[in-house]
Amino acid sequence: MASKAAMANPDDRPNKRRESGALSEFGGNVVGTWTNFTRFLSDVRAEMRKVVVPSQKEVKVTTTVVIVTVFIFGMFFFVVDWIFNIGIHQLLSKLGGLQ
Repeated sequence: MASKAAMANPDDRPNKRRESGALSEFGGNVVGTWTNFTRFLSDVRAEMRKVVVPSQKEVKVTTTVVIVTVFIFGMFFFVVDWIFNIGIHQLLSKLGGLQ
């Protein structure tokens, strides 16, 4: 017979733990995975609603800016490389490295 303390506090009683079998583990994992997948798709849909497609004018302007910037940086690095090349050749010729 149960003691008065066990009857007063049913939470303190040891609960029978249900053994989980392979089938219940598989089923729980599939349901959890499906829930995560549907949440992911919902988040993707919400983010895709925030996407704004640029106009043709904006695309032309940004493309022009990128092409001009690449050209300027290309010329800058060409000049810097040319200066270093001249400097290294003069230094090596003075040290006797170039014959």
